[in-house]
Amino acid sequence: MSNINNPIIDWLLQEGWQITDKSDFTLALAQTFIKAGVPLDRQRLVIRLLHPQVMGFSYTWDSQTQEIDLFETGHHLRESEMYKNSPFAALFEDGAGAIRRPLHDPKCQMDYSVLPDLKEEGFTDYVALPLIFSDGRRSAITLASKTAGGFSTEHLTIIYESLPALARIVENYALKHTATVLLETYLGKETGKQVLSGKVKRGDGQIIRAVLWFSDLRQSTTLAETLPRADFLDMLNDYFDCTAGAVLANGGEVLRYIGDAVLAIFPVGETPECSQTHQAAQNAERAIRSAFDRLNELNATHGAKNLPIINCGIGIHVGEVMYGNIGTHDRLEFSVIGSSANEAARLESMTKELNVPVVVSNQFCQLHGGDWQSLGEHNLRGFSHKRELFTLIR
Repeated sequence: MSNINNPIIDWLLQEGWQITDKSDFTLALAQTFIKAGVPLDRQRLVIRLLHPQVMGFSYTWDSQTQEIDLFETGHHLRESEMYKNSPFAALFEDGAGAIRRPLHDPKCQMDYSVLPDLKEEGFTDYVALPLIFSDGRRSAITLASKTAGGFSTEHLTIIYESLPALARIVENYALKHTATVLLETYLGKETGKQVLSGKVKRGDGQIIRAVLWFSDLRQSTTLAETLPRADFLDMLNDYFDCTAGAVLANGGEVLRYIGDAVLAIFPVGETPECSQTHQAAQNAERAIRSAFDRLNELNATHGAKNLPIINCGIGIHVGEVMYGNIGTHDRLEFSVIGSSANEAARLESMTKELNVPVVVSNQFCQLHGGDWQSLGEHNLRGFSHKRELFTLIR
């Protein structure tokens, strides 16, 4: 059959490429195969990604349920026997081409662990095919049938001819997902959305009110000089899990890692009466408590291993900042700037002078509405007048 008359290609080029949801696309693709006469009873679309934690996603359609089953695969799966004994390892790791196993044939080679299960469920044919991206990376599609005799030569021709067009659409899905994930991972969830929405020019941004968090590791210079480099890096990541991890777990947005410091925000509503305003302050308090709880657990582990104890200081303020793109034309950063952000950093530096783990501003205390312990009035470096500072009542 000529691909000029291939109904799958026609659908992919005219309709399929417009479907933005990958589950909807998987379902519509299966329906299109069936409409074209392909005796399909199970279809799995595997999309591989560039992702720090996730290897990829699989979208499985089954004729019995007519639903899509979504499965997220971590990188650890590559070390499992299940993966090593699967057609996907052959496609992705070994560069195999089309894999077909006619399960209805008594002499069929049962060389992958999934095949006996498929045969027991009544499947008669199985095909696994690579979807090759423009840079050589691979995703895959598998198709299985319960029809007597399985797929015919005509069916396989229709499927095989559609692979290049299908690969372009799947590659587009992978690129969009990767771009979103990488922006969220390296910039933050909300900041990534800002960039994806088109705020990519220097100066793009907006004025926002936010609870501002600035935390810093204690004695980092000494730790860096005394610990082996790999051990210091591991310790630093553990510290970020405690501090930045607590921010993220409580609705905050980590904007920057400045050496061993963390700059983060908890955006608030437009007016003091807005419920989001009070919630942001509550979230920040929970993040503070969570960070120190996590550090205590980490230090208990460190103590048992004779590793250094980790401490940090946290400064919290609330105010207006410019949230947007700054930098040079060739190297931009999406962050917050303004005196409120500077004040949060100065508050953190006061934790050393006042010998407390947390220092917050009067503005934050008023926003929060709870009880905080007064530390008296103090000057902040770079600011013209004294202000009353507070710390957490633990």
